Amino acid sequence: MQNHESKKKRTEKAMAGSETRCLNRRTFVKLVPALGAAAIATPHLNIASGLAQSPSPASSPTPLPSPSPTPAPLRVTKEMLRQAEKLIGIELTDAQEAMALQNVSTNLDRYETLRKIDIPLDTEPATLFHPSLPGKKFTAGSPAGQPRRDASVKSAKFKLTKVETPKFGSIEDLAFATLPQLADLIRMRKVSPVELTKMYLGRLKKYGPKLNCVVTLTEDLALTQATEAEREIKAGKYRGPLHGIPWGAKDLFATKGIRTTWGAEPYRDQVIDYDATVVERLRAAGAVLVAKLSMGALAQGGRWFAGMTRNPWQVEEDKTGSSGSSAGPASATAAGLVGFSIGTETLGSIISPSSRCGVIGLRPTYGRVSRYGAMGLSWTMDKIGPICRGVEDCAAALNGMYGPDGRDLTVGDVPFNWEPSKPLASMRIGYLKTEFDQQPDAERKAIYQQALDALKSAGANLEPIEVPKFSVAALRIILVAEAATAFDDITRDGRVNQLSGQEPGDWPNTFRSSRFIPAVEYIRAQRARRLLMQEMDVLMSKWDVFVSPAPGSLSLLVTNLTGHPAVAVPCGFPKGLPQSIMFTGGLYDEGAPLRVALAYERATQWHTMHPKMDWA
Repeated sequence: MQNHESKKKRTEKAMAGSETRCLNRRTFVKLVPALGAAAIATPHLNIASGLAQSPSPASSPTPLPSPSPTPAPLRVTKEMLRQAEKLIGIELTDAQEAMALQNVSTNLDRYETLRKIDIPLDTEPATLFHPSLPGKKFTAGSPAGQPRRDASVKSAKFKLTKVETPKFGSIEDLAFATLPQLADLIRMRKVSPVELTKMYLGRLKKYGPKLNCVVTLTEDLALTQATEAEREIKAGKYRGPLHGIPWGAKDLFATKGIRTTWGAEPYRDQVIDYDATVVERLRAAGAVLVAKLSMGALAQGGRWFAGMTRNPWQVEEDKTGSSGSSAGPASATAAGLVGFSIGTETLGSIISPSSRCGVIGLRPTYGRVSRYGAMGLSWTMDKIGPICRGVEDCAAALNGMYGPDGRDLTVGDVPFNWEPSKPLASMRIGYLKTEFDQQPDAERKAIYQQALDALKSAGANLEPIEVPKFSVAALRIILVAEAATAFDDITRDGRVNQLSGQEPGDWPNTFRSSRFIPAVEYIRAQRARRLLMQEMDVLMSKWDVFVSPAPGSLSLLVTNLTGHPAVAVPCGFPKGLPQSIMFTGGLYDEGAPLRVALAYERATQWHTMHPKMDWA
């Protein structure tokens, strides 16, 4: 309180004593464009990816391009910031102002870069406006407000390939089995859903605390759902490959009557009175929800209100956790605590933690899976996808939850086609030679070369390609402006200060400084994004899939902005930690990158390697 009073006196004195320190109209017109600020984010952002922590150099690819190590002199002063606060409607402490200045000044350069892009007058923003309200579907014969999957979506055929049924002595031996293996055992009644659910619940209780990956154990619900699944299967009502499979949800999906904390202190006791569409869809498919899994606070990194989520491959030494806001789903899946899990990505939060934990992560096309009931971070970038132990696991999980629901109007009505036997030789496959060449050490380069060689041996004809040359770093303001808007209330009322992360790159500083982004600059960025989408459309018209390092650098940012699907698959273990390769496909064509990923998975053994659990 004393700090705010002294600040008020200083401001009044400055305004009364010096005309040069008054913010007249001319000064304000010049100042406001300079006051846009997006956080200097770490390479992997997620929802819903949020903002993941920077991976350690020993285990991660080259980070995204960053400002010069020697920062230029600040172009915005603290006094300018103070004066603008009065007009924009936010009051920062001295410490918060000092922290925000670098971000505010840095983004002036980004705005100037955007202004240099020649955008034709007929270029529309990348965002779309839908006049119909959520729940209203103007289709003859369908009840108003009723969520449903349209006939064209239902008509798509889905069938998993035949798998070898695993041999096991006890139910615990199936902890690391793939979803198709578990489904086969359940369908043939060699394993009951109740037995499987109790096994995973036991592992969640045993290993979850050390990994710090469980927010809420949904034991009562899980046993009820498993019992019902077992009853239905015995009665001959088999719903498909997800029936009776225990799964875990990132704790940003609404679950009626069960806490949904978003990993953040202000929401740790939040209970939402409805289920997210994803939760509804998976329940309808017969899947069993066993846990709400940890996520970085408000979808940033791996740190939540109970601490850092740990990577099962490096529990004691790891300083950065599971790297990405879907940290809990990746950690729990890698440790064999669930059959599969569901995460979200805005700018890396499925791909990054999946890569770090050595599991398979699928980021579907933007608008493929309904975001209804999921915490919104960036409405034009958030995506929902599965994190699994096998490629076909991801295909089965996606098949169980995609398609229109009448609530999220961004969801496309496009069938998901899965062709696991399609020959690789018939597919146009490129690879980002520059990103592979830019690996930081010889070991990582060698691992990626082996991966490319394995693809060629599997029948892939690889051609070097490049992603469009574009000033994509400047487009980061789209994400942070939307994120700051989503959490503007807790920024203005001070609850954002409850978050444990209060460093310059954490959400609180990002939310505060991003409030100065002018609407004109945000909309211009969306229009520039449309140009990037057009360039990517030209590129993907020539290729079915392209291959890159995971999580990658430039291509990760580009494809999250354009909404293209990607899947990450483990390809080696430098210095004892997983390394992954990524396959990116065309819009609404997840089947293509999954098909190439499946061929790579079958040509290698990396997906069969699991962390030793002797640290419990």
